[in-house]
Amino acid sequence: MHIPDGFLSPQTYLPAYALAAATWAWAAQGLRATLDETTVPRLAMLTALAYALGLIMVPIPGGTSGHALGVAILALVFGLRASFIAYSLVLLLQSLLFGAGGITALAVNALAMGLCGAAAALGARRLLRRFGDTVSVAVAAWLSVVVPGVIVALVLGVQPLIAHQPDGSPLFFPFGPAVTLPAVLIPHLVIGAGEAVLTVLVFRYVKARNWPTC
Repeated sequence: MHIPDGFLSPQTYLPAYALAAATWAWAAQGLRATLDETTVPRLAMLTALAYALGLIMVPIPGGTSGHALGVAILALVFGLRASFIAYSLVLLLQSLLFGAGGITALAVNALAMGLCGAAAALGARRLLRRFGDTVSVAVAAWLSVVVPGVIVALVLGVQPLIAHQPDGSPLFFPFGPAVTLPAVLIPHLVIGAGEAVLTVLVFRYVKARNWPTC
């Protein structure tokens, strides 16, 4: 799921950084007012969980790997803005300390997983709330993995069209969407199911302790 350095063209990651910078600024607005002595340690605990989940790589056929995200539980407990900021920090630390994802690709990774993944989780939760916590949280968590997977696959898949030599040879990532979509999406359909189970369990834990949830 993490896109490493060298896979994205400047035509992709520079506009992504501009968009991410604007979105980070939006997410930071009013955030301080929502963080207090109760919220901060809770946010730190679930952010650490997301950090750990992102480092557990699941082997995928073809020589690559995938992983759970943990962004859904952040979004369902703290909302979109806080979860986006927190998960962006998770991605930054993972890239700097463990080489999981690249600095040039940080903006794309953050927008795909931290923003779109969290937004998908919150949207599913609100639409399916009437079916109960288990169903709505499970679907929210599953979508929080699948939606970023689709975005990452498409961003990678358009690279041969965006940046190539005069003879058509790709300068960066060489495979199109016909390869990237099934390669990324199919394994993450399964990983998303595992994330759904874990998120439901964590959600029950925080709700039993009367944490505010979305």
